[in-house]
Amino acid sequence: MSDIRQVLAFDFGASSGRAMLGRFDGQRIELEEVHRFNNDPVQVGDTLYWDILRLFHEVKQGLTKAKAFGPIASLGVDTWGVDFGLIDSEGRLLENPVHYRDARTYGVMDQVFSIVPKEEVYRRNGIQFMHFNTLFQLYALQTKRPDLLARADRLLLMPDLILYLLTGVRQSERTMASTGALLDASTGEWDLDLLRQLDLPTNILCPLVDAGTLSGAISAQICDELGIQPIPVITVAEHDTGSAVVSVPAAGEDFVYISSGTWSLMGIESQTPLINEKTFGYNFTNEGGYGRTTRFLKNIMGLWLIQESRRQWIREGGNPSYADLEREALASRPFACFIDPDDPILGSPGDMPGRIRELCRKSGQYVPATRGEIVRCIYESLALKYRVTKDQIEEISGKSYPKLHVVGGGTKDGLLSQFTANATGSEVIAGPIEGTALGNIAVQLMATGAIGSLAEARQIIAASTDLKHYLPQDQDAWNAALARYRKII
Repeated sequence: MSDIRQVLAFDFGASSGRAMLGRFDGQRIELEEVHRFNNDPVQVGDTLYWDILRLFHEVKQGLTKAKAFGPIASLGVDTWGVDFGLIDSEGRLLENPVHYRDARTYGVMDQVFSIVPKEEVYRRNGIQFMHFNTLFQLYALQTKRPDLLARADRLLLMPDLILYLLTGVRQSERTMASTGALLDASTGEWDLDLLRQLDLPTNILCPLVDAGTLSGAISAQICDELGIQPIPVITVAEHDTGSAVVSVPAAGEDFVYISSGTWSLMGIESQTPLINEKTFGYNFTNEGGYGRTTRFLKNIMGLWLIQESRRQWIREGGNPSYADLEREALASRPFACFIDPDDPILGSPGDMPGRIRELCRKSGQYVPATRGEIVRCIYESLALKYRVTKDQIEEISGKSYPKLHVVGGGTKDGLLSQFTANATGSEVIAGPIEGTALGNIAVQLMATGAIGSLAEARQIIAASTDLKHYLPQDQDAWNAALARYRKII
């Protein structure tokens, strides 16, 4: 009998997804990509949808391809946060899930706060205010499409929806449920009182389960269709950042992390929620983590700014690679102009370079003209935003963090990692690139007893990963840039 244990991670990002095979020999985890696919939203009329049926087809393709690798001990699914599907009393999906960048929640936060004050909402759930949080999506449905909500029997967040389609199990995993402002931060349970105050249905919520729970197996129907054996399903830390934080290769408990991708999720791992006037004022979030910890963090607009800019340049007839854009940025003048990466006008698809130029024009700065100048503006602004956020974390926690761990796809961007070290004055440890998939796999291995603890899992991930280190440079210049940046944001 082989000593190698194989598990399968389905990792869905906001623009692509993949099936990743993890092989564990007791010392190291080896990753192999089994299947990769696009995750393209679809605009129908005035609504932006996720194409869930296509995504489920791709899951089946991943399962089919995985047959060639031999027995699979378990599988787990992680996705982005807040979005959901509704199923009726007969278990049928009522419509495709709506994308968080859809416009239906614009203005909804103010409507909710007219019923339950903003401070009270934050006191209850400790979640950063973002117009697309699940709470606000539900309120938008209640006011704009009450008929649809009335027909719903269960609400399933995206990874739970995919698991439901695979297994028939209806449940909600806590780290995912925590992203949408629906949980009571003090208990980790559904905040039914808040939902009732907003006249939102509570009967559609599923039982909550912890990351690391065995949640059935792939249904007999799907096994027959694909010609596969039943595979046990482990409910991992289903929010992709929850899985990514599991993968942080830190030696101790105190560390700052950035899960870097379309979004930059920057924070610390805390044993308890941090909810007070200061965290409210700084708009930090308290999301669930593996082992009932708290992911105290801030959502920062990340490489979406680069991705959307590149899409615009392609629409205009160019075809720059990310490496091209990095070289052009390096050749551009430093600290020419800055933006707040979280400015609301940067959150939706469209002409990102044009919006960045407009923000610089309105703030009386140099207006970037070339691709390189746009990209340099984005990189420097992100790095300085990380510095501001790190300063806030240290102020709140009363601790200093000389090292900063960056995990996820953004670690492939060496220029941003170096800028982050320069701006924060911290050593940046970049890796693993496949942080979310490794965290997903690690939870499966812990759930089945192959790995004994989270600390052990992080040691194994560190031993399995090629980590890159970036030391701070040009501190005087970056500190001067920080002073200018603070006046802009």
